[in-house]
Amino acid sequence: MKALLPFHLNKVGAGFPSPATDYVEDDIDLNGHLIKNIPSTFLIRVQGKSMDSVGIHDGDLLVVDRSLNPKNFSTVIVNINEELVVKSFLREKNETFLTSGSKKSEDKINLTENSEISIWGVVTYAIHAL
Repeated sequence: MKALLPFHLNKVGAGFPSPATDYVEDDIDLNGHLIKNIPSTFLIRVQGKSMDSVGIHDGDLLVVDRSLNPKNFSTVIVNINEELVVKSFLREKNETFLTSGSKKSEDKINLTENSEISIWGVVTYAIHAL
């Protein structure tokens, strides 16, 4: 589905107000900005608050690319006991871990020791209401 939205030429300041115009440069397709690999990209809605500390909130929409390999500190969707959950991916020395943003070692899930847990995809964007 292609959804074109108006794209304003002017940038919006995050500080003091500046004069703005109503000039619209062109329509913009969000798919072109949010999706790099269409066949392997999905949207999934977050349920729960365990990832609040990293800016992912209950009800957010996540753009997930299944063709990407996670890098250190990537946000990933993992399959744990046939349930998809969102976690942070960490690599320390020769081990990989999943966490909900906590730095406590007891809150980490060791992927090296849990071969039944699989990474389903890498989150590329989080979309949430303000």
